Amino acid sequence: MSASACFQSPPLIASAHGSPLVLICPLRDQLQQVFEESYRELRPRAPLPELHVEFFSFANVNNTIRLRDGRLLVRLSDLLEGAPEYVLRSIAHILLAKMYRRPVDREHAIRYRRYLSTQHMSRKAHLVRQLRGRKRIASPRGHVYDLEAIFEELNRRHFHGLLARPQMTWSSERARNRLGHYDPAHNAIVVSRAFDHPQVPRYAVEYIVYHEMLHLKHPVKLRGSRRCVHSAEFRAEENQFPRLQEAKRFLKVL
Repeated sequence: MSASACFQSPPLIASAHGSPLVLICPLRDQLQQVFEESYRELRPRAPLPELHVEFFSFANVNNTIRLRDGRLLVRLSDLLEGAPEYVLRSIAHILLAKMYRRPVDREHAIRYRRYLSTQHMSRKAHLVRQLRGRKRIASPRGHVYDLEAIFEELNRRHFHGLLARPQMTWSSERARNRLGHYDPAHNAIVVSRAFDHPQVPRYAVEYIVYHEMLHLKHPVKLRGSRRCVHSAEFRAEENQFPRLQEAKRFLKVL
C-alpha cells in the first residue's frame, strides 16, 4: 500500500533534485516529536505509524509525505532548517491533514505562508531555484513565429524599448492548459509550443508574450501573507493591449 501528498510555497511548481541531508540527533528528535504530536491531534484514536522525517535538497520550498508499507516518510525542504518550532508544527499539520484528507487549519496555513514570505526566505528560495532548478531553454525560433522578434516589436510598441529581453523559448511540450509563463529565477519567458502553428493568429501569440512581459515589468508583490500576482497596475496595462478580447476569445476556444 502506498499513498502520498505534498505541498509547496504558493508561487512555484518545481521538480526535486538532490539528496537527503544528515540531521544531528537533537534536530531529528525535535522533528519526530513535532510530527508525532501533530498526528495525535489529527487522529487521536488511530495508532501512531512509524515515522521517518528528513530534510531534503529540493529545488524549491517543497515538502512531501508518503505512506508506504505502514510507514510515514516525510521530506522537508532543507531551506526550512532553522525554522522556528511553530513553523515546523504548521508544516506537520498541513502535510498530515493533506495525507489523511482532513481540513487544513487556517491559522497553520497563514503562519506558514507568512514565514515563506519574509525577505530572508524569499531570497533563499530565489537563489536555490537558480542554483538547483533545471530550465530547459530551447530556441525562440519556431516553425511559424520568432519569439525574440515578437518581444522586440512589443517592447518598442508598448514599453518604449526599455525592457531588457529575457531568455525567450518555446516549451518542450505542446501544452494547452498553460499558455506561457515568466520564470524570474532563470529570467526566461516560455510560451507553449502549441501556439507555434499557422492557424494561430499572430495577435494571440503577441498577447501571450505581452502578458508575460507585464510580469517582467510588475514583479509579484507581497501583501501581508498573500502574493499579489496581477496588481491593479498590471491589469490596467493589460487592458491596453490591442485586440485583447479577441485574443482571449481565440485562446479560450482553442
